[in-house]
Amino acid sequence: MQFMLLFSRQGKLRLQKWYVPLSDKEKKKITRELVQTVLARKPKMCSFLEWRDLKIVYKRYASLYFCCAIEDQDNELITLEIIHRYVELLDKYFGSVCELDIIFNFEKAYFILDEFLLGGEVQETSKKNVLKAIEQADLLQEVGIEISTVFQKICSNS
Repeated sequence: MQFMLLFSRQGKLRLQKWYVPLSDKEKKKITRELVQTVLARKPKMCSFLEWRDLKIVYKRYASLYFCCAIEDQDNELITLEIIHRYVELLDKYFGSVCELDIIFNFEKAYFILDEFLLGGEVQETSKKNVLKAIEQADLLQEVGIEISTVFQKICSNS
């Protein structure tokens, strides 16, 4: 996978993950072009399209489009499954994920994606294992906050 974009029906970019080195200018150009292309397509049209030297695979879930760019020889159906698995992981974590969850918890959305994909390749196929890793990270973060709070109280009393 070259990159993944999440954007709204209004064309607002909500999340982007690039697995190839590109300049910010090129990323913005690609994003603008792809968002316009995907949003211009009719709902009944195929979720695959050829674009430049890549294949674009996208799927709309509620108000968000999940869009991936893959190489010409990669399998579109597997990519569609990857998108679906990511949405399932987001749903499990947020409890029926919506656009606002991505906006206000983008760091969690990125973390979930990073637990699932590494360098544009599936790292872990088990939803259970991905969610377990996320729960452990959340627990570690909570413990860190508690320790930090206790330490601040001790320092302010000294």
